[in-house]
Amino acid sequence: MEKKRILFLANHFITLYSFRKEMINEMVKEGHELYLSLPKSEENKYFEDLGCHIIETEIDRRGVNPMKDLKLIRFYKKMIPQVNPDIIFSYTIKPNIYGTMVSNGKYRQVCNITGTGATFLKRSVVSTICEILYKLSIKKCYKVFFQNTGDRDFFIKEELVKDNYAMLPGSGCNLQQHAFKPLPDDDEIRFLFIGRVMKLKGIDQYLQAAEIIKRKYPNTKFLIAGWNEQPEYMQLVEEAQKVGWVEYIGFRKDIDRWIERCHCIILPSHGGEGVPNVLLESAATGRICIGSKINGTMDVIEDSETGYLFNTGDGESLARQIEKFILLTPEAKVAMGKAGREKVEREFDRQIVVKAYLNEVKNC
Repeated sequence: MEKKRILFLANHFITLYSFRKEMINEMVKEGHELYLSLPKSEENKYFEDLGCHIIETEIDRRGVNPMKDLKLIRFYKKMIPQVNPDIIFSYTIKPNIYGTMVSNGKYRQVCNITGTGATFLKRSVVSTICEILYKLSIKKCYKVFFQNTGDRDFFIKEELVKDNYAMLPGSGCNLQQHAFKPLPDDDEIRFLFIGRVMKLKGIDQYLQAAEIIKRKYPNTKFLIAGWNEQPEYMQLVEEAQKVGWVEYIGFRKDIDRWIERCHCIILPSHGGEGVPNVLLESAATGRICIGSKINGTMDVIEDSETGYLFNTGDGESLARQIEKFILLTPEAKVAMGKAGREKVEREFDRQIVVKAYLNEVKNC
């Protein structure tokens, strides 16, 4: 294969490490020259040791600051021609939008819509600006990868994309790293929320459902793993912990071990996900998943087959689905966990994603 110069635009080390390291490893093995545009971090050494070139890039991941964003655009304008890549891969909103505005068809850029966050959940000044920027940018890029059908349909309906798109099964799941493990066989039934402690992630509904279920089924435990994003919601968590409804275990680097210790993973997000990796990794481990009826989650969970879906923003609906799970026989729980693993193997193997990207490199 002809050796290519490849540029990745990302907003954080973890974006590439957690979900794309297998792909980057494969590209390095094939002898391609890789440049990674990332914020400064000691963790970037992982990719340097592979032989990648790190381009330290200042990028405000969440804020909408015109001055900082203009600075990023100017940086891309200078950096991209210097690298002169054969192909650009970008992830998340700012690298996607500002990268394609700068590449402007001169460079082959592939954008990945990893989820829209809170941007398009309701109409606002920010959502309007983002729509305009998308129309000005990714319509001109070489290809757009969507992770779920809901985002794809929205972008088509709002004319934010032409026919230059394709589907991917999210970021895929590393089936070796997330191996199947039997369900715990003790009497306590454990549930786990993994995510930022904030309204958008549905922490309200999780707390409400935990109280309802704990009152009726004392042999249950509701765990919360994640960092504090909104202090007012963290206060609600602390209050619920004091009375025994939940247990907060903080941000965990060993989250796989906690998934294994639990029976069921709950994602009550209000929307804006791509394909939630927490659900893919949990299902691959053989854990039953319960999630809200949102884009992405509905791609992963087959209701009553691999887990349960509940009405978004409705804590009582969540509690009803949790109770359904509790009342299953041990054999039915085991069967549901195995069905989840099989679905991930069948539809979400990360090698599907790796092959799609390698194919883009081959054809550029």
